Amino acid sequence: MTIGDQIIYEDNHLLVLNKRGGQITQSDKTGDICMCDEIRDFMRVRDHKPGNIFCGVVHRLDRPVSGAVVFAKTSKALGRLNQMIKERRDFEKRYWAIVKNAPPQKEGHLENYLRRVPRLNKSFVVEGPGADTRLAVLDYRELAVSSGGYHLLEIVLHTGRHHQIRCQLAHIGSPIKGDLKYGYPRSNRDGNISLHSRQIILDHPVRHETMTFVADPPTEFYHLFDFNQLN
Repeated sequence: MTIGDQIIYEDNHLLVLNKRGGQITQSDKTGDICMCDEIRDFMRVRDHKPGNIFCGVVHRLDRPVSGAVVFAKTSKALGRLNQMIKERRDFEKRYWAIVKNAPPQKEGHLENYLRRVPRLNKSFVVEGPGADTRLAVLDYRELAVSSGGYHLLEIVLHTGRHHQIRCQLAHIGSPIKGDLKYGYPRSNRDGNISLHSRQIILDHPVRHETMTFVADPPTEFYHLFDFNQLN
């Protein structure tokens, strides 16, 4: 699958892709090719542009996570989108997660203070605010239960903290399927985790229209759940 096959939406200002689990959004210490580099290489060929191509990272998805991710094709769009996220307005992210252990209630609101430990590349829930903690807020609801006892949750993020969904769900006893780092007992066959960025709703940074982007999930989601019976 090429970058071209992953495009959900594109115009002169935005590029929305359906990230595969295992891809990295932005370059990191591994030195592996990132999506920004793949995008630039793709556009050089497709658009016959030999020079520099602008590709701004609006937000990130963890490497083992799949789904909708937004890139900016202009500095103007990048600045405006970054401001929306900073101010927590006009940019909504909804995720799907598969868990084995049902959460305490079928829907709920979670607020936790998280402490990030870079040495472990992991975040931890702590009792209260501190100099090195950040408030993490999300809502979740159960969409379906599979015949094998897996639960499909929809998560709406209100903050964007390091490993937020993974950490907060694990804290209530519902680690994400395949997520060894946060307590799930077995890895997924492909090494990724069952967390998918399903939907992004945003205000277009130039046209100021509300736009909704939906990313098809990996085949595992279709194998486990009947999408015709989602709540």
